[in-house]
Amino acid sequence: MSLYSFGLEPLSCHAWNKDRSQIAVSHNNNVAIVYEKKGKEWVKIHELADHSGRITGIDWAPESNRIVTCASDRNAYVWTLKDDVWKPTLVLVRINRAATCVKWSPLENKFALGSGARIISVCYFEKENDWWLSKHIKKSVRSTVLSLDWHPNNILLAAGSADLHCRVFSAYIKDIEEKPGPTAWGAKMLVHDVSFSPSGDQLAWVSHNSSVAVAARRAGQEVTQLTTDRLPLLSVLYVSPTDIVAAGHNCCPYQYTYKGPGCLEFVKKMDVPKQTSKGSMSAMQHFRNLDKKATEEEDNELDTRHQNSITQLRVVSGTKISGKYSSVGLDGAMVIWDFKVFHSVSFPVLMENMF
Repeated sequence: MSLYSFGLEPLSCHAWNKDRSQIAVSHNNNVAIVYEKKGKEWVKIHELADHSGRITGIDWAPESNRIVTCASDRNAYVWTLKDDVWKPTLVLVRINRAATCVKWSPLENKFALGSGARIISVCYFEKENDWWLSKHIKKSVRSTVLSLDWHPNNILLAAGSADLHCRVFSAYIKDIEEKPGPTAWGAKMLVHDVSFSPSGDQLAWVSHNSSVAVAARRAGQEVTQLTTDRLPLLSVLYVSPTDIVAAGHNCCPYQYTYKGPGCLEFVKKMDVPKQTSKGSMSAMQHFRNLDKKATEEEDNELDTRHQNSITQLRVVSGTKISGKYSSVGLDGAMVIWDFKVFHSVSFPVLMENMF
């Protein structure tokens, strides 16, 4: 495990390039920073600093190598690398409230952007004028859009919002793609994050009431919900066709398995407690340590890799069935988790804490 520290600045969002040699992160401000792995260290190589408000979403298209960012300044930029310089192109998103999240479609010919304006902007490139335009999805959305995830068919789009619903929309753009065939997708609580399964037949989401829910298309869109006794979960991610990882204010990822309608089960806590030497410490050594720190109490360090809320989970190895994912948190840390599945028994293999 290697550690790279950014001080007390939290990491609010992040995205990986195709070969995972670079990562773009935001330190909860108006700048996105691109780091490159050199040896055991992550070195800053670029700053994307055109936003005037706090960056709320980053996504990196693996094939086209374009980065899209959105921010509370109500703007989005598509960044293209030319001559080792990231050049921004402004997107005409046409919103009057802060942007909240952004996600490239699987074919990378468009991206979706959520906002506080109660709309979803589906943005695409117009070659004639060399700019990015947007079409709005307004139907049924009654509050801020907080999370987005694309179905593998590049048409369906899942959105979680603050109006107590998770919805699936058609994000078809007739100007750039062929008319899709029929689909069968039709979700309560403030929805923090959404994630389609690798096949697109299931949709999972986490809500502010500390629940995890899954809707299965083949089960007639029946919703299975599991309410936990933990603090609210902020991010959810499929890591195999049946296994889900969710994380949030408890500072630790948790594994859940969906076996069918009415059968969503908690499996285990994914983090392994840190090894400490307190158990074998003598009373004299204990008081010497307290005196050295000029305190009467032990420190409040948690027994988890993250020391504050986990804000986002991301796939690292390219696909949701690869099992490798990353987490960033308000502690300024980024952890890479390696999730293995053997004979329906899942467990974490370690984790490289990089930030």
